[in-house]
Amino acid sequence: MSEFPDDPQAIDLMIAFPFKKADVYAFLREQANDAESKAGAGDLAMPAGYMFNDVGDDADPDEDVIETCIAAMDAVGVAAGLFNLNDQSIEAARRHPGRVHFSLEIDPNDVMGAVRQIREAHAEHGIKAVTTFPAGCQPQVPISDAKYYPVYATCVDLDIPICPTVGVPGPRVPMACQTVDHVDRVCFDFPDLKIVMRHGCEPDEELAVKLMLKWPGLHYMTSAFAPKYYPKAIVDFANTRGTDKVMYAGYYPMGLSLDRIFEQLPDVPFREKVWAPFLRDNAKRVFDL
Repeated sequence: MSEFPDDPQAIDLMIAFPFKKADVYAFLREQANDAESKAGAGDLAMPAGYMFNDVGDDADPDEDVIETCIAAMDAVGVAAGLFNLNDQSIEAARRHPGRVHFSLEIDPNDVMGAVRQIREAHAEHGIKAVTTFPAGCQPQVPISDAKYYPVYATCVDLDIPICPTVGVPGPRVPMACQTVDHVDRVCFDFPDLKIVMRHGCEPDEELAVKLMLKWPGLHYMTSAFAPKYYPKAIVDFANTRGTDKVMYAGYYPMGLSLDRIFEQLPDVPFREKVWAPFLRDNAKRVFDL
């Protein structure tokens, strides 16, 4: 294990402003089939809240959540983040130039609507990525399904990455649509597509590593994992042949505080050569930041 840098200058590839969880996650409660998730009480206002020690409080109605988030970033050394495109993030980018980059979340069930949204967001706001949650789409859409193919083609055309959630979802919805094996077919059909898998790829991290070795455009972000739980296969890969493939992403304020993440990061057994690519350089290159 090497020493964690004093000035991380990290780029966080999954970050948001504090919000009211019951409102944001209402769509997932509607999809749930168990009474506890449907009720959404307590930590399950965030449907994967049972997985986290403390999902954190909702934003105060009078709180300036933009400044709350920027202050949290400053406190730990996060230089910039990738935020979902909306009015709030647009205002944050105006106030804090260079610190707020945009991604766009899509549901491919409206195939051409999603394509138009991507093209308009790229033209008007310079989005740096498209994100998607296959198990959270209504109805679910497998990663390798034809509905996604126009989205992938658009990302190739605009030279921006697609960031799908891959692996067992935290919310209590079926997983088959986003297992790691789907990614292999997409990489074959779109060799120029940049894919950054998010949310762990569990329980098939070793398969994810094999696929990253196989496909040049395939990458991994550490979103939704406290650093002490980073999969061993991913840490080993970053330390060896995957130094340019693995990149940092947090989960603030959805399930992890930035304080907790950066308290634990120094204990991750990365080699010295890994820290700069992991914290920022890979993100700069892949997302053109």
